Amino acid sequence: MYTAITRDIQITVMPQFVAERSEPEEGQFFWAYTIEITNLGREAVQLTARHWLITDGHGVTEEVQGPGVVGEQPVIQPGESFRYTSGCPLTTPSGIMVGTYQMLDAADQPFEVEIPAFSLDSPFAKRVLN
Repeated sequence: MYTAITRDIQITVMPQFVAERSEPEEGQFFWAYTIEITNLGREAVQLTARHWLITDGHGVTEEVQGPGVVGEQPVIQPGESFRYTSGCPLTTPSGIMVGTYQMLDAADQPFEVEIPAFSLDSPFAKRVLN
């Protein structure tokens, strides 16, 4: 589990390798990740957009941007959470994701929230100790 807090918004990420959607012999590896966004503040916020940097095991980075998450732009009230699950395919047995959410505060002022970097590791990834 990976967690970051920005401006009273807590982002918790739980990645999981999905063997049944992966074909390692064909260079196809798939992860699901569940993200919980918790509003620890005193005012409602709205998630309006996402920005991801996804880096595979060869160091190749793909940038993904778009409105909302899983087709939604949720308003999260104080003390409440929004949880969703999405997925990420890679052609390598490991990788890393990091990003930000664009949010609006109660005064419709935009701000960014950090999504903590999280590791995508399959059972097929070679473990390296530094």
